[in-house]
Amino acid sequence: MRAVVQNDKSRASGRASTGVRIVLAVLGLAVIASGCAQDDGSDLVAPAGGQQPLDAPPARALDSYATRLRAAHAARTAAAHRWDLRKVPLTAPPAPAEKPRIRTRKGFEVDGHRRLNLPPVFTTVPTRNKVVFLTIDDGAEKDRAFLRMMSDLDVPYTAFLSGYLVKDDTRYFRTMQSRGVVLNNHTLHHPNLRGLSYRAQKREICGMQRYMEKRFGKRPALFRPPFGSYDRATLRAAKACGIAYVPLWNEEVFADRWEYREANRKLRPGDIVLTHFRGRDQWKGTMTDMVRRFLNKVTAQGYAVGRLEDYL
Repeated sequence: MRAVVQNDKSRASGRASTGVRIVLAVLGLAVIASGCAQDDGSDLVAPAGGQQPLDAPPARALDSYATRLRAAHAARTAAAHRWDLRKVPLTAPPAPAEKPRIRTRKGFEVDGHRRLNLPPVFTTVPTRNKVVFLTIDDGAEKDRAFLRMMSDLDVPYTAFLSGYLVKDDTRYFRTMQSRGVVLNNHTLHHPNLRGLSYRAQKREICGMQRYMEKRFGKRPALFRPPFGSYDRATLRAAKACGIAYVPLWNEEVFADRWEYREANRKLRPGDIVLTHFRGRDQWKGTMTDMVRRFLNKVTAQGYAVGRLEDYL
């Protein structure tokens, strides 16, 4: 009889312990849920009138942010003075959350009547921001001062490289790449593509895609035909090689002058500007002279220099 009573007490105690454990588990889950809700702000109750609570950031955080801004501006000012610019280059606006729509030229593949969306060819990015884009072609000149200048000034640009011109010093362009510059396709041997067979054009474009992947670790999404010369076969070959965009240009800047593709002879928001990796043997000046001319003009007209890939 005593043993039976003892067993009943044990079962009762076990049920009580189980109940306690269940209550504790429920409480624990409630605490965890409460913590998660606090983390994402979902448990905050909006005050009357539908306004959200405004929590001022700590004064220390504001001071730190202001200090960083002052330091960045001071560094930019010092760099502008060091490279003999007339004014400090303007800071580009943040990359747009919604990318501008680049018009795509559409065509048809004859074989099988399959629709083919060809890469868009464009000279201006549709944007209301007072921003222009600097693009640099070929790769013949490897000017170390140019790398220092662009790094000091924190000016973005996009490179379009030809294999036969960069192969003697790929380290120069890997340094450029390590600083955030995107390296793109400008064919293996820089021929005028217009009028060449589809197969020949594909060899030039796809061959450079493979070269870029081998030397720089990535196949580009952007391609610029040499001399800006192309035909339908060019766009078909570019598409087959994995190219998404074919940006051309509206203005070209040299060490001693500007040239314009259109009669209005003025910059517009979103314009793409062309220049080349060239030095005194081809120019009346150096690449740093070219950058100085470029930045002095765009800054004086209230333009910042944007990163082309941020808008595509």
